[in-house]
Amino acid sequence: MSKIAIIGATGNVGSQLLAEALRRGHTVTGIARDASSLEGRDGVAARSVDLFDADALAQAVVGHDAVFSSARFDGVPASAIVEPVKKAGVERLLVVGGAGSLYAAPGMRVIDAPNFPPQYKTEAAASAAFLDALRAEKDLDWTFVSPSAEFVDGKRTQSFRIGRDELLVDGNGRSWISFQDFAIAFLDEFEKSVHVRQRFTVGY
Repeated sequence: MSKIAIIGATGNVGSQLLAEALRRGHTVTGIARDASSLEGRDGVAARSVDLFDADALAQAVVGHDAVFSSARFDGVPASAIVEPVKKAGVERLLVVGGAGSLYAAPGMRVIDAPNFPPQYKTEAAASAAFLDALRAEKDLDWTFVSPSAEFVDGKRTQSFRIGRDELLVDGNGRSWISFQDFAIAFLDEFEKSVHVRQRFTVGY
């Protein structure tokens, strides 16, 4: 089994990544600004780290087989994650991405659609910039995993679809995925390395 560091391990998505990793027998270092809620959990080492302390983050992830990042994008440039991971000598980085950079139609990203909610635009633009930075990255074996438009707490159904750069929509016209099923697809990617140096998306 592998040793995984999860940045943002106490958040909605990060906590599901942590649960799925433990379910599969991996050991986890849970990283958050305040990771005290993870202390004492079997298979988890809790590390409270400020993302803007590059040295502390590098020290927290050194010796791991992979780093998962589920940090928010707004105000956190790609370099804040990428450079400490590289400094630590970890080659595999998987990032919880956003749906905004997916294509809703040929040549039109979700974020550029007229009906895109303005309150989400800053975060979506930062997510797209993070993906662009990864695509220029030469040293890391990265993967950027975009959820569907609706990313919600739900059930672990183990039934979902995988796409590449186009927004997935179900038979009812809804684009959505639960945190729980997203975590399954995310860990599947870590274990199988199908989309190295690529982005893919998950949806029903």
